[in-house]
Amino acid sequence: MSGPRLLVVVRPREEVGEVLGQRLPGVDWQYVSETPSRGREGVEAMLLGSVERDLGDFDVRSLPKLQFVQRVYTGVDGIPFGRFPEGVRFAGNVGAYAPFVAEHAVTLALAASREVPRAHDLVRAGALRPPPVQRLLWGRTAVILGYGEIGRAIAARLNGFGTRVIGLNRSGRMAPGCLGMFPADRLVEAVREGDYVFDTRPLTRATEGTIDASVLAAMRPTAIFVNVGRAGTVREEALYRHLVDHPEFRAALDVWWHEDFAGGRIEHRFPFAELPNFVGTPHSAGFGPGVEAYVLERAVANLRRFFAGDEPRYLIDRSEYEPTGRRV
Repeated sequence: MSGPRLLVVVRPREEVGEVLGQRLPGVDWQYVSETPSRGREGVEAMLLGSVERDLGDFDVRSLPKLQFVQRVYTGVDGIPFGRFPEGVRFAGNVGAYAPFVAEHAVTLALAASREVPRAHDLVRAGALRPPPVQRLLWGRTAVILGYGEIGRAIAARLNGFGTRVIGLNRSGRMAPGCLGMFPADRLVEAVREGDYVFDTRPLTRATEGTIDASVLAAMRPTAIFVNVGRAGTVREEALYRHLVDHPEFRAALDVWWHEDFAGGRIEHRFPFAELPNFVGTPHSAGFGPGVEAYVLERAVANLRRFFAGDEPRYLIDRSEYEPTGRRV
């Protein structure tokens, strides 16, 4: 067999080599940037990072034996499936970012509920009173849309605040850490229950644009909406108009509709950051000391299953996804 068995389509860095050397010692691998086109005939699997930055215009047809693509990141939305042969299977790095995204989600909820940005402005101005209008997690109800790995991690943290947790998943089947569960087709009923609504869902054909004006209107007038999943599950203009028209409603986002990772910028269609009932962070929930190595370990563990002849975990159904980028 010629060339490497694994093609690594991520930014070259020391920790990648360390993890692959420790976890896949018998598998030859190379970075895509270091592999000549004539040396790719034996590639069976791909470790894929950023589609825009790392995959670029790479011709996947140069990998005739490719069978499996493991994403470094959790989501697989945005992958150009049409550039891959039909038989190639894909897996997201499910749960790899759960501890870190959950911590960030609760941080956003607290920042919005305690009005941390406004409190900071008061301190900067030397003002002691009047204090911001604050709300509590204690004794309140949080609805978590997408009760998977991240949802369960959020629930575990909210339970420590004395918050009642209700979930929403595809089936409505109960899961640990919550007091009730709605199926996905009862979204409107679910959000009506929440003082806090956390959206952690992936972006699929079934979830895209589902938080629209009607669903926002079903939320409590004083609800706090936190999105750490995918921006595309929410109608951008609908959320902005709802915040403007309902000043007691609050939103906190870490994900954005138009993210230019290559340029390092967010394209804003609406001035969310100028609203007093809004808090935002720049898609930074998954950053922190030790995160990158932890995430790589999880991704490579699934690749190890593939190379050992076992079924990889977290395989996705390609038919559930479509090219994203539509303005919603």
